[in-house]
Amino acid sequence: MKRVALQLLALLARLVLRRNPGRIERVLVIKPDHLGDLLLATPALRQLRAGLPTARIVGLVGPWSRRVWQGNPHLDRLAELPFPGFERGAMAAHPFRPYLLLARYALLLRREAYDAALILRDDHWWGAALAAFAGIPRRVGHAHPLVAPFLSDALPYAPREHVARQSLDAVARLLGAPPSTPAIIPTTFVPSPAETAWAAAWVAANCGPGERLVVIHPGTGGPTKHWPAARWAAVGNALSLRPGVRLLLTGGPTEAPLVAEIAAQLLRSPLTLAGQTSVGQLAALLRHAAIVLGVDSGPLHLAVSQGVPSVHLFGPSDSARFGPWGHPERHVVLEAGLFCSPCGVFAACPRGTAGPECMAALPAATVIAVASRLLDAPVEGDPWL
Repeated sequence: MKRVALQLLALLARLVLRRNPGRIERVLVIKPDHLGDLLLATPALRQLRAGLPTARIVGLVGPWSRRVWQGNPHLDRLAELPFPGFERGAMAAHPFRPYLLLARYALLLRREAYDAALILRDDHWWGAALAAFAGIPRRVGHAHPLVAPFLSDALPYAPREHVARQSLDAVARLLGAPPSTPAIIPTTFVPSPAETAWAAAWVAANCGPGERLVVIHPGTGGPTKHWPAARWAAVGNALSLRPGVRLLLTGGPTEAPLVAEIAAQLLRSPLTLAGQTSVGQLAALLRHAAIVLGVDSGPLHLAVSQGVPSVHLFGPSDSARFGPWGHPERHVVLEAGLFCSPCGVFAACPRGTAGPECMAALPAATVIAVASRLLDAPVEGDPWL
């Protein structure tokens, strides 16, 4: 029924679409997601700017993720929209709200007279419908069954393809260029001068001369993506015994209990920063690290954007789609490879295991070995790869 309803909505959108495609001078980039996903779209912004150096490029994001693209050198302006379904609880509480917002913001966007829109989430029918009702003649995205009716240019829908590659391919289609090459274009996040100064001062105050900062960011929003605290403590104990290593545990405000639980099991008292940094401060701080370890989360992608070697523990989420965007020798994914992974379910294990089995199957010894190799590896070439 939903597919039929969206087909009818797409027909209505075509009736109000009166402009024909012409020269691309104004581009709207629609990305409703959160921290990690927006970081993974920044290579596409870089390519879009390179292909359209004089165009006006505007990013449209949720207020929850504005800081991720704020200051991005490849955007001319950033606009906010409370995308339904991404603002927690909005869809369930107000079933008609998505359509009321669609009408309101489509009218506002029509005034901007955009020539093209990129929908950089492959299943985001609402963003594609918004671009259509806003009268934007070129609408590039992926041919997800719910999205395709609203697009003028539909790329093949490949749900296991990395989201960064999908975004790059959408840009290539808009520019009329061949599909993106296998080369990795770095993700981009630019801490402000104040955030950079804060991080430098914090490191100077908390780390001794010559000490190497090892960061563990154990938390994330989905409970099934968590690794046992005792395993993190084992990793922390092993790495903190290495000469010149200073261990730091980081986390968001809701992750303070997890950070405290791990810290209590460590033989050497660690530095802790849970809920005490902004996104920009955390990025600037991670840039000082010798290595960052954690589960699949936005802050781990933040570490990659700062050119820091990283270890990513994956279980229910798809590493082929959401893994680190960098050289696999510097940004290592570890997963147990259970038959049911990735399931994409982050609230509770669908098989009803006591704790996520796909995460529990990852031994601490493996994480310690990989982290030790990265710490011992010489820094060569471009650190952002």
